[in-house]
Amino acid sequence: MAQTHHTIILIPHARAKLRKWRVSNPQIAVAAGCILFLALGSIGVSWLYFRSNASPAQIARLEAENKKLRATNSSFESSLSQLKKRLRDTEDRTRQLAIVAGLESLGEAEPGVGGPVEDSSFDGLDDIARRTGDLTGQLQEIATRLDERLDWISSTPAIAPVRGILTSGFGSRSDPLTHGRGRHEGVDIAAPAGHPVQAPADGIVVRAESAGGYGNAVFLAHGFGLSTTFGHLSEIDVRPGQRVKRGDTIGKVGSTGRSTGYHLHYEVHVDGAPVNPLAYMLDEPNGS
Repeated sequence: MAQTHHTIILIPHARAKLRKWRVSNPQIAVAAGCILFLALGSIGVSWLYFRSNASPAQIARLEAENKKLRATNSSFESSLSQLKKRLRDTEDRTRQLAIVAGLESLGEAEPGVGGPVEDSSFDGLDDIARRTGDLTGQLQEIATRLDERLDWISSTPAIAPVRGILTSGFGSRSDPLTHGRGRHEGVDIAAPAGHPVQAPADGIVVRAESAGGYGNAVFLAHGFGLSTTFGHLSEIDVRPGQRVKRGDTIGKVGSTGRSTGYHLHYEVHVDGAPVNPLAYMLDEPNGS
C-alpha cells in the first residue's frame, strides 16, 4: 500500500524561491510524539523541582504559620467583640452623663437597647472609629455643660453665712425701732460680736463700705443674676473687686447702722429682686 504524503510550501516573499518539503504520515506522527514527549517531560521536571524545594520541614513551617494566623484571627475577633461591648457601655454612660448635664440630645447618638443579641450595627473598624470620634465630641460637649453647671452651683448662695439664731424672717414684720409694719427684705441672724461672716458662694465684691441703715456692709455679685448683701458688720475684711470663694471670711458680726443688737442682716437677690435667703440654704443658721 502506497504511503500518503503531504507537501509543505514556504513562500518567503514575492520574488523569493519557493521552498517545498514533502512529508509522510509516519513522519508527522513522529514529530507529534516528540512534541508530546517534550511537554510531558517539562511538566514532570517542574513537578519534581517544586516538590524537591518544598521539603517536609518547610511544609511543617507553613502549616504552623497557618495555624498561628488562624489563632491570631480568632483572638482579633474576640478583642473586636470586647471592644464593641465597651463602646456600647461607654455610649450608654455618655447618655447618662448628658442627662446629668442637662443636654436633651447628643446629635446622632441613638438610644441604648438591651438584650443578649449580637449587635449588627457595627460595620467593622471604620464604624468603631466613627462612633469613637462621635463620643469624643459628645464628651467634650458634656464636659463644657458640666463646667457651666459647676459654676452655677458654686455661685449659688447655699450655706448660712454665719452660725447663730434666726431672729427675724423674710417678708412683712414689725419694725424693731418704730414698731410699725414694714417689709424685711432679708433675714436676721443673731450671733456673738466679732463672729466671722462667710461668703455663701463664689463671687466678686461689688461694694464694701458703710451703707446707711445697713451700717458697714458687703455686697457680693455671684453671676447668673444672683447677689447677696451683708449688713451691720463690725469689721469688713474684703475690698471692692476682690474675688471670694464659698466659705471665705468677708467680715465680722456687729451692730452698726440701723440695728438694736449684734446680728447679721443677710439678703439674697435674684435679678435685682429680693427673695427669701432660707430657700437657698442647704443648712440652717443654727448649724442643723
